Amino acid sequence: MSLQLVTAVNCAGLLQPGCSLLQLDGSVFLFGQKGWPKRSCPTGVFGVRLKKGQLKLRAISFSNDSCYLPPLRCPAVARLEPQGGDPERYLIHGGRTPNNELSSSLYELSLDGRGCNRKVTLRCQERELSGEAPGPRYGHTASVVRSRGKTACLLFGGRSYRPPGERTTETWNSVVDCPPLVYLVDLTFGCCSAHHLPELADGQAFHLALSREDCVYILGGHTMDSDSRPPRLFRLKVELLLGSPLLTCEALDSGLCLTSSIATLVSGGGSGSAHEYIVLGGYRSESEKRLECSRVVLDDSGIRIEPQEPPPWTGDISHSRTWFGGSLGPGRALIGVPAPPDAHCFYQVSFRQDGDGDGEDPTQGCSQESTDFEDSAPLEDSEELYFGREPHELEDSSDGEGDTYNEEDEEDESQTGYWVKCCPGCLVDPNTWEPYYSTELCRPAMIFCSRGEEDGHWVHAQCMDLTEALLVRFSQNSSKYFCPDHGGLPWQEAQTPPRSAPPLKRTPMKKQQKRAPVKLNMTPAKKSFLRKLFD
Repeated sequence: MSLQLVTAVNCAGLLQPGCSLLQLDGSVFLFGQKGWPKRSCPTGVFGVRLKKGQLKLRAISFSNDSCYLPPLRCPAVARLEPQGGDPERYLIHGGRTPNNELSSSLYELSLDGRGCNRKVTLRCQERELSGEAPGPRYGHTASVVRSRGKTACLLFGGRSYRPPGERTTETWNSVVDCPPLVYLVDLTFGCCSAHHLPELADGQAFHLALSREDCVYILGGHTMDSDSRPPRLFRLKVELLLGSPLLTCEALDSGLCLTSSIATLVSGGGSGSAHEYIVLGGYRSESEKRLECSRVVLDDSGIRIEPQEPPPWTGDISHSRTWFGGSLGPGRALIGVPAPPDAHCFYQVSFRQDGDGDGEDPTQGCSQESTDFEDSAPLEDSEELYFGREPHELEDSSDGEGDTYNEEDEEDESQTGYWVKCCPGCLVDPNTWEPYYSTELCRPAMIFCSRGEEDGHWVHAQCMDLTEALLVRFSQNSSKYFCPDHGGLPWQEAQTPPRSAPPLKRTPMKKQQKRAPVKLNMTPAKKSFLRKLFD
């Protein structure tokens, strides 16, 4: 085992108590911080990279069919292994938003794809829940159970705001433990069912939940009514029958007194194999951290808990009042402790030798990687944490292994919805652009120009000093913008221009001659007769 100090490169303010670390396709992602530089990362999800003692974050984008994922703190997180053609994904339920509102939504986060430069794109979808759905809460756990060829998600514990009928002026925003109900969520249809078990008499939060096949083990937790952290251990067994599911609970003796602990999988994780975890961190009481480590083994015979030699904790860790962190993958964890004035010190803990168990899946069990002291004042929606450098310096641009973001490495436009390549002198960063025209609110306006190259190239509209009226005219009959030198059509689709014919000469028509009025030759006698007749 080892303990290594990690230097956060201009991102120490993003890792806060309540955040979660997720492992997808061998990569680690940070989710659920208090705030983020929204211009550089509108999704709020970052890729975590640890190399040579440095911690760097890289902004992660979502696919076009993704929903909005709020920055949730202290949610319940469960990992779903790939099975039956379904990809590896995470379930995220509940949590607190930056302005201290509680969520009751269930999100599904999966990997959408990777670019040729290892740029990751995630997909987030919100699942619709029906039936006896769990209400808004935080500090609870989610576990994946499998029985009789079916898969379900088990939710338990957590805290919520006091019900509206019990609120007073003094306790309007106070939180209470949720009722000790166990919720089962059918992952195929989204149907929820609530179950009351006599063994679970008190609600609890910030506990630890480890699952294997059809069993879920619940360790520790904090109860607000008694303000205690008893060494509890429950085993929930779930049978997903054809009709309604059957749940049984058993209270075991060998429990642990802990809250807000971190569980990292050391070995196992496959179907039917034994699961071995290392549990570290957390609290024994409100004023005492849990500096011990435990080895937890789940197999067919049940659960075994053995003491594990802890890493050589430093003085900063031993004397700090709070700490937080999460799992970085098999046998590794990240721990953060406060450091004045507003930053944090981070340490990487490793319980495995180099090269042992390569390629194993990350932990299936989910711990509430937060601290129950984290009841801060409400945060405004506009609160942001900015980096000391420009947003593009978030990316891994200093490791020298070609891991930097390069626009020419993007995939074909038909697949990514962006452009093939741009002119060499373009100064617009596609990751941090701000809309310059009202016509480019969705993405930067690109002009296709074939001048100077055989295959053509793309140029930013801002680089060409075009007016917005001209951009609107270019985009009337197509979803792309084109170079004004090519008549508003790309050179590949240019049609043969019509033949230029001389203008027709129009000969004027002859004027029609008007007839002269008819003159009557009358004698004086006739004139006299007619005059007398009409008089």
